[in-house]
Amino acid sequence: MYSFDQLNNCKVVDEPLYAHYLSNLSEDECARHPAADEILSSMETDGAKVVEMMTGDFENSTEVLFFKNMTHHLPGIDRGFMKNVVNVILTRDPENMLPSYDKVIQNPSISDTGYAAHNELLDYFKQEGIAPIVLDSKSIQDDGERVLRELCKRAGVVFDAAMLSWDAGPKKADGIWAKYWYSSTHQSTGFRKFSPNKLPFPSHLKPLLKLCKPLYEKIQKQAI
Repeated sequence: MYSFDQLNNCKVVDEPLYAHYLSNLSEDECARHPAADEILSSMETDGAKVVEMMTGDFENSTEVLFFKNMTHHLPGIDRGFMKNVVNVILTRDPENMLPSYDKVIQNPSISDTGYAAHNELLDYFKQEGIAPIVLDSKSIQDDGERVLRELCKRAGVVFDAAMLSWDAGPKKADGIWAKYWYSSTHQSTGFRKFSPNKLPFPSHLKPLLKLCKPLYEKIQKQAI
Protein backbone atom coordinates (compact mmCIF):
# COMPACT_ATOMS: atom_id res chain seq x y z
CA MET A 1 0.00 0.00 0.00
CA TYR A 2 2.76 2.47 0.92
CA SER A 3 4.61 1.50 -2.24
CA PHE A 4 1.72 2.39 -4.55
CA ASP A 5 1.06 5.53 -2.52
CA GLN A 6 4.32 6.90 -3.94
CA LEU A 7 2.81 7.12 -7.44
CA ASN A 8 1.53 10.61 -8.24
CA ASN A 9 -1.27 9.23 -10.39
CA CYS A 10 -2.47 6.65 -7.83
CA LYS A 11 -5.19 6.92 -5.20
CA VAL A 12 -4.80 4.53 -2.26
CA VAL A 13 -7.70 3.50 -0.01
CA ASP A 14 -7.07 1.47 3.15
CA GLU A 15 -9.54 -1.37 3.88
CA PRO A 16 -12.79 0.32 2.80
CA LEU A 17 -14.81 -2.79 3.71
CA TYR A 18 -13.68 -2.88 7.36
CA ALA A 19 -16.90 -1.31 8.72
CA HIS A 20 -19.01 -3.63 6.56
CA TYR A 21 -17.18 -6.57 8.09
CA LEU A 22 -17.53 -5.31 11.66
CA SER A 23 -21.22 -4.59 11.20
CA ASN A 24 -21.80 -8.28 10.50
CA LEU A 25 -20.01 -9.54 13.63
CA SER A 26 -21.51 -10.26 17.01
CA GLU A 27 -21.00 -7.62 19.69
CA ASP A 28 -18.33 -9.71 21.42
CA GLU A 29 -16.44 -10.42 18.19
CA CYS A 30 -16.60 -6.78 17.18
CA ALA A 31 -15.20 -5.67 20.55
CA ARG A 32 -11.99 -7.60 19.86
CA HIS A 33 -11.08 -5.10 17.15
CA PRO A 34 -9.32 -1.90 18.27
CA ALA A 35 -11.25 1.29 17.43
CA ALA A 36 -14.29 -0.73 16.32
CA ASP A 37 -16.79 1.92 17.43
CA GLU A 38 -14.88 4.67 15.65
CA ILE A 39 -14.62 2.60 12.47
CA LEU A 40 -18.35 1.82 12.49
CA SER A 41 -19.33 5.44 13.10
CA SER A 42 -17.05 6.97 10.47
CA MET A 43 -17.11 4.48 7.58
CA GLU A 44 -19.76 3.08 5.25
CA THR A 45 -21.18 -0.18 6.63
CA ASP A 46 -23.12 -1.16 3.50
CA GLY A 47 -20.76 -3.36 1.51
CA ALA A 48 -22.68 -2.88 -1.73
CA LYS A 49 -22.23 0.90 -1.46
CA VAL A 50 -18.51 0.42 -0.80
CA VAL A 51 -18.16 -1.69 -3.95
CA GLU A 52 -20.09 0.98 -5.86
CA MET A 53 -17.58 3.54 -4.60
CA MET A 54 -14.58 1.37 -5.53
CA THR A 55 -15.86 0.82 -9.07
CA GLY A 56 -17.17 4.36 -9.56
CA ASP A 57 -15.65 7.50 -11.01
CA PHE A 58 -12.65 9.31 -9.55
CA GLU A 59 -10.88 12.55 -10.44
CA ASN A 60 -9.20 12.65 -13.86
CA SER A 61 -5.72 12.81 -12.30
CA THR A 62 -6.26 9.34 -10.81
CA GLU A 63 -5.03 6.79 -13.32
CA VAL A 64 -4.40 3.97 -10.83
CA LEU A 65 -6.68 2.93 -7.96
CA PHE A 66 -5.26 0.80 -5.17
CA PHE A 67 -7.73 -0.65 -2.66
CA LYS A 68 -6.29 -2.65 0.20
CA ASN A 69 -8.88 -5.22 1.25
CA MET A 70 -8.86 -8.27 3.52
CA THR A 71 -10.40 -11.57 2.49
CA HIS A 72 -12.30 -11.91 5.76
CA HIS A 73 -13.97 -8.56 4.99
CA LEU A 74 -15.64 -10.02 1.87
CA PRO A 75 -18.54 -12.18 3.19
CA GLY A 76 -21.84 -10.96 1.81
CA ILE A 77 -20.15 -9.06 -1.02
CA ASP A 78 -21.17 -9.68 -4.65
CA ARG A 79 -17.88 -10.74 -6.26
CA GLY A 80 -18.96 -9.83 -9.76
CA PHE A 81 -16.84 -6.66 -9.72
CA MET A 82 -13.68 -8.77 -9.36
CA LYS A 83 -13.97 -9.75 -13.03
CA ASN A 84 -13.26 -6.14 -14.03
CA VAL A 85 -10.32 -5.30 -11.77
CA VAL A 86 -6.77 -6.51 -11.16
CA ASN A 87 -6.88 -8.86 -8.19
CA VAL A 88 -3.68 -9.04 -6.14
CA ILE A 89 -3.33 -11.49 -3.26
CA LEU A 90 -0.59 -10.91 -0.70
CA THR A 91 0.29 -13.75 1.65
CA ARG A 92 2.71 -14.13 4.55
CA ASP A 93 4.22 -17.12 6.33
CA PRO A 94 2.02 -17.82 9.38
CA GLU A 95 5.09 -18.56 11.50
CA ASN A 96 5.82 -14.84 11.36
CA MET A 97 2.30 -13.50 10.89
CA LEU A 98 0.47 -15.24 13.76
CA PRO A 99 2.62 -13.96 16.66
CA SER A 100 2.33 -10.45 15.25
CA TYR A 101 -1.44 -10.70 14.81
CA ASP A 102 -1.86 -12.13 18.30
CA LYS A 103 -0.38 -8.96 19.79
CA VAL A 104 -3.40 -6.97 18.62
CA ILE A 105 -6.19 -9.56 18.54
CA GLN A 106 -5.40 -12.30 21.01
CA ASN A 107 -6.09 -15.95 20.25
CA PRO A 108 -7.04 -15.46 16.59
CA SER A 109 -9.15 -18.04 14.81
CA ILE A 110 -8.59 -19.58 11.38
CA SER A 111 -11.20 -17.19 9.96
CA ASP A 112 -9.27 -14.21 11.39
CA THR A 113 -6.10 -15.20 9.55
CA GLY A 114 -7.54 -15.23 6.04
CA TYR A 115 -5.61 -18.27 4.79
CA ALA A 116 -8.70 -20.43 4.23
CA ALA A 117 -10.52 -17.49 2.67
CA HIS A 118 -7.57 -16.84 0.33
CA ASN A 119 -7.70 -20.41 -0.92
CA GLU A 120 -11.47 -20.26 -1.37
CA LEU A 121 -11.07 -17.02 -3.31
CA LEU A 122 -8.38 -18.53 -5.52
CA ASP A 123 -10.73 -21.44 -6.28
CA TYR A 124 -13.41 -18.92 -7.23
CA PHE A 125 -10.98 -17.09 -9.52
CA LYS A 126 -10.07 -20.34 -11.26
CA GLN A 127 -13.73 -21.23 -11.71
CA GLU A 128 -14.49 -17.80 -13.20
CA GLY A 129 -11.40 -17.64 -15.40
CA ILE A 130 -9.90 -14.75 -13.40
CA ALA A 131 -6.09 -14.60 -13.29
CA PRO A 132 -4.98 -13.09 -9.96
CA ILE A 133 -1.48 -11.90 -9.12
CA VAL A 134 -0.15 -13.66 -6.01
CA LEU A 135 2.64 -12.13 -3.93
CA ASP A 136 4.57 -13.48 -0.96
CA SER A 137 5.76 -10.90 1.57
CA LYS A 138 9.17 -12.56 1.96
CA SER A 139 9.88 -12.24 -1.77
CA ILE A 140 8.90 -8.57 -1.75
CA GLN A 141 11.17 -7.89 1.23
CA ASP A 142 14.13 -9.74 -0.27
CA ASP A 143 13.74 -8.58 -3.89
CA GLY A 144 11.26 -5.72 -3.89
CA GLU A 145 12.20 -4.22 -7.24
CA ARG A 146 11.91 -7.50 -9.16
CA VAL A 147 8.54 -8.37 -7.62
CA LEU A 148 7.13 -4.87 -8.04
CA ARG A 149 8.29 -4.64 -11.64
CA GLU A 150 6.58 -7.95 -12.42
CA LEU A 151 3.45 -6.91 -10.52
CA CYS A 152 3.26 -3.64 -12.43
CA LYS A 153 3.85 -5.41 -15.75
CA ARG A 154 0.97 -7.82 -15.12
CA ALA A 155 -1.29 -5.08 -13.77
CA GLY A 156 -0.64 -2.68 -16.63
CA VAL A 157 0.91 -0.06 -14.35
CA VAL A 158 4.12 1.82 -15.18
CA PHE A 159 6.77 0.94 -12.58
CA ASP A 160 8.44 3.86 -10.84
CA ALA A 161 11.57 3.51 -8.69
CA ALA A 162 9.84 5.82 -6.19
CA MET A 163 7.75 2.78 -5.21
CA LEU A 164 10.77 1.29 -3.44
CA SER A 165 10.95 3.81 -0.60
CA TRP A 166 8.85 6.20 1.48
CA ASP A 167 9.17 8.47 4.49
CA ALA A 168 8.85 6.97 7.97
CA GLY A 169 5.77 7.71 10.02
CA PRO A 170 1.98 7.64 9.55
CA LYS A 171 0.52 8.23 6.09
CA LYS A 172 -2.49 10.19 4.87
CA ALA A 173 -3.94 6.99 3.40
CA ASP A 174 -3.80 5.12 6.73
CA GLY A 175 -7.05 3.85 8.17
CA ILE A 176 -8.23 4.76 11.68
CA TRP A 177 -6.72 1.48 12.93
CA ALA A 178 -3.16 2.34 11.84
CA LYS A 179 -1.89 3.20 15.34
CA TYR A 180 -2.79 -0.32 16.48
CA TRP A 181 -1.61 -2.32 13.46
CA TYR A 182 1.03 -0.31 11.58
CA SER A 183 3.61 0.59 14.23
CA SER A 184 6.44 -1.42 12.65
CA THR A 185 5.45 -0.28 9.15
CA HIS A 186 5.58 3.33 10.31
CA GLN A 187 9.21 2.75 11.27
CA SER A 188 10.07 1.53 7.79
CA THR A 189 11.34 3.57 4.85
CA GLY A 190 11.30 0.76 2.28
CA PHE A 191 11.40 -2.99 1.90
CA ARG A 192 13.67 -4.45 4.58
CA LYS A 193 15.29 -7.85 4.07
CA PHE A 194 13.24 -10.66 5.53
CA SER A 195 14.17 -11.58 9.07
CA PRO A 196 12.44 -14.60 10.67
CA ASN A 197 10.95 -14.24 14.12
CA LYS A 198 13.72 -15.17 16.56
CA LEU A 199 11.46 -15.52 19.59
CA PRO A 200 10.06 -18.96 20.49
CA PHE A 201 6.77 -19.54 18.71
CA PRO A 202 3.87 -19.09 21.19
CA SER A 203 2.63 -22.48 22.32
CA HIS A 204 -1.02 -21.40 22.34
CA LEU A 205 -0.79 -20.60 18.61
CA LYS A 206 0.71 -23.93 17.53
CA PRO A 207 -2.64 -25.64 16.80
CA LEU A 208 -3.61 -22.67 14.60
CA LEU A 209 -0.20 -22.75 12.88
CA LYS A 210 -0.79 -26.39 12.01
CA LEU A 211 -4.01 -25.41 10.25
CA CYS A 212 -2.57 -22.35 8.53
CA LYS A 213 0.75 -23.74 7.27
CA PRO A 214 -0.57 -26.03 4.48
CA LEU A 215 -3.05 -23.35 3.40
CA TYR A 216 -0.25 -20.79 3.17
CA GLU A 217 2.00 -23.18 1.24
CA LYS A 218 -0.76 -23.76 -1.31
CA ILE A 219 -1.08 -20.01 -1.87
CA GLN A 220 2.67 -19.42 -1.86
CA LYS A 221 3.22 -21.88 -4.74
CA GLN A 222 1.39 -19.44 -7.03
CA ALA A 223 3.43 -16.39 -6.00
CA ILE A 224 5.51 -14.51 -8.57
